[in-house]
Amino acid sequence: MAVEIEIEIDVDVLKREIKRTYASISEDPSKDFVFPTGRAWAEDLAYQPEELANVPETAAESFAGVANPFSLGRLERRERVLDLGSGAGMDSLVAAQMVGDEGRVVGIDMTPEMLAKARAAAAEMGAGNVEFVEGEGERLPFADGSFDVVISNGVIDLIADKDAVFAELFRVLAPGGRMQIADVTIQNPVSAEGRRNIDLWTG
Repeated sequence: MAVEIEIEIDVDVLKREIKRTYASISEDPSKDFVFPTGRAWAEDLAYQPEELANVPETAAESFAGVANPFSLGRLERRERVLDLGSGAGMDSLVAAQMVGDEGRVVGIDMTPEMLAKARAAAAEMGAGNVEFVEGEGERLPFADGSFDVVISNGVIDLIADKDAVFAELFRVLAPGGRMQIADVTIQNPVSAEGRRNIDLWTG
């Protein structure tokens, strides 16, 4: 008989540490982190060069994604897109170019420092079809069926309550909508000690 054992983690501490880590990426992007960051990393992930070139350095220097969600398919013009965990805004600004002026992109993030960079980059780029809001994936401040596409890059792995975040993503997707998620996965169970280790969650 299989027995499932719940491992308690202090979610408030986890969120505080995640905010601290990503505020640091925002404020000092040249610092060495345990994961790759910046424009050169995005180039390695095969973003379209012309779209990447249009993204201001304000956003690109603090890019901390794990892969390229657009490798799963191009966005269509006029689509409504949610970027979950938008960080400094690079994926949102790439998406804004794909959907055009008739489309709309909303980036949501819980780190104020990253949101400030994203808003500054959007203004610098003149992207009037993108906005950035503060919030968390487990409680999205959007109506049912608000988006045609959800993109996310290296964020869902940081959220403790996966059931809640996926329920919210399904709720805000319109019928026939799709998700293009780039993230970190594991192939073997994590030990109880590992699941309690905040440092493993954040980096």
